[in-house]
Amino acid sequence: MSMTKGERPGDAASRAFSLPAFASGLLASFVGFASSFAVVVQGLRAVGASPEEAASGLMAASVSMGVCAIILSLRTGMPVSVAWSTPGAAFLATLSVPEGGFPVAVGAFVVTAMLVILSGLWKQLGRAISAIPVPLASAMLAGVILPLCLAPFEAIAQFPVLGLAVFLTWVVMSRINRLLAVPVAVLVAVLLIALGPDFEGVGGVALWVEPTLVVPSFTLSAVIGISVPLFIITMASQNITGMAVLSTFGFKPDAGSMFRWTGAFSLIAAPFGSHAVNLAAITAAICAGDEAHPEPSRRYWSAVVAGIAYVGWGLTAAVAVSFINVSPPILIEAVAGLALLGALAASLVTALSVEADRVAALIAFLVTASGVTFFGISGAFWGLLAGGALYLWDHRRDAAKRSA
Repeated sequence: MSMTKGERPGDAASRAFSLPAFASGLLASFVGFASSFAVVVQGLRAVGASPEEAASGLMAASVSMGVCAIILSLRTGMPVSVAWSTPGAAFLATLSVPEGGFPVAVGAFVVTAMLVILSGLWKQLGRAISAIPVPLASAMLAGVILPLCLAPFEAIAQFPVLGLAVFLTWVVMSRINRLLAVPVAVLVAVLLIALGPDFEGVGGVALWVEPTLVVPSFTLSAVIGISVPLFIITMASQNITGMAVLSTFGFKPDAGSMFRWTGAFSLIAAPFGSHAVNLAAITAAICAGDEAHPEPSRRYWSAVVAGIAYVGWGLTAAVAVSFINVSPPILIEAVAGLALLGALAASLVTALSVEADRVAALIAFLVTASGVTFFGISGAFWGLLAGGALYLWDHRRDAAKRSA
């Protein structure tokens, strides 16, 4: 791995810690955790995790991505920000408990991690993922997150005062500081729920999370219906995007090594309930930008600080999960949906940007969003399959010309 600018962390100038990097790292960790922890919990609970297993999964994901970011940043001298797969968690939230319960879901997480590692070892697999037409991948992602993005408005219908207060907070803050819009909305939701007459409190909850080991169970339907879509979503919307963000700021990480490291940490964390960790995109921009430090060679400290903070957030994840468990589910879904509105907008724009591919992308989006399940396999797989078949049909003449 190499950098295009600056010195490596072994050099004296690069070793120097800085206050801007510290501030950027803390901001990245706060935005990354507060904006989407509800999505992760929602996804894990949907596939059968108990409250204790969901807390363990959230902890394992946060700690593993923190440690991974620290190692990669110190090793490469680049601000490598690592995150859990928020779109992947949103995908899980659309599923039902697989036959065999949460151990089957954990088995699917293990397979996903192995696929990510394999994509780092076997370049052809990485190229195959990159070869998935962007409109189809974006359409599938949009279909996955659409149900959660409807939750804010369903919350307003069920709890007009609470739902509207959270939504208006997000609207106002998104005009002031888009990065802080969801975290501030989360804080408002927590405050309103805690002050509500029906809130029973979270007294007696241990501050530290006790890891819960889940023995994985493997089924073919879970591999096809959970592992494959989760792998594609994680690679297309997170890992590849994260590489692009680092490149935008002048850094040139080795893709294969990045995939192997994040896949290895996903594999380690999976038996404790974590679904996937990967390269970050939004928080990567915070850590890699000029705000972290004018000198690129010193920006890696921001990702190190963010990693340390993620470990701290993860170890206290039990409090967050306990609060979610005693809160109205639709309000938690609403917060999760607000965190995904930007991703939904970007995915839809990308999916429909190429006129020739709009019908195929629309079919992929609708089939995925419908949540249809056949043979125990989720709609995301069928959406990509249906859209892909139509895409290949529409481009059959182009393929014939290339083979001629």
